[in-house]
Parts: sequence; structure tokens; C-alpha cells
Amino acid sequence: MKLRLMLWVLGVMLKRALKRKAAFRERLAELRGLDWGIGTEDLRIARYYRMSPRGIETGAGLPVDLDLELRFDDVDSAVRVLRKPTQKAFLDGMMAGHVRLVGDAKDLERLQGLLKHL
Repeated sequence: MKLRLMLWVLGVMLKRALKRKAAFRERLAELRGLDWGIGTEDLRIARYYRMSPRGIETGAGLPVDLDLELRFDDVDSAVRVLRKPTQKAFLDGMMAGHVRLVGDAKDLERLQGLLKHL
């Protein structure tokens, strides 16, 4: 339940940043959009975010056409990494095998650059 709530709140925060923060809007306009998602390996808990300069759409599940997916072994490892989503936390999670990146690592860098403006 905690992870579901965290992912839902992230969607609210992204939509709010799009409306209120000029730096976030500018960075998103430079990227021309990014479709990404977060979920557990078994996909019991998953959420996607389709971000463009026109708006942000979010929903349950992970569609197959996303640019980037962050998959976590279990709920506990996801909550642990997402509480403090630093580059070191993601790298440590990947090295330990708790986090799997599906997609291009360059998209992860773009996402982290965008999320700095939240």
C-alpha cells in the first residue's frame, strides 16, 4: 500500500510542478516528452507517467511502449530507493540486483535531471 501511494503522489507532484515551476516546464520542453514507469518485477504494483509539455498522464500498469522502466525486486527495495532517489541509491540498487533498468540509461539521466526541479 505504501508503494502505491508513493507512486500516486509522485504523479500529483509531477502535474503540480508542470503547472507551477517554470524550470520544470522548460526542461520538459527541451526533452519533448518522456514516457516512463516504475513497478515491481511481478508487476503487482506498477504505474506509468507520460510526460509532455502539454500535460502529464499517469495510470496503473506498465504499457509496452515506454521509453524507460524502473523495476524493483520487491516493494521494500522500491520504497527504500524511492525515499531518497539519488544517483548513488539507484546505482547501489542495480549493483545489488534490486533494481533493473529497462530502456536506455540516457533516459534515466534525463529523468533525474527533470526530477531535480520537483
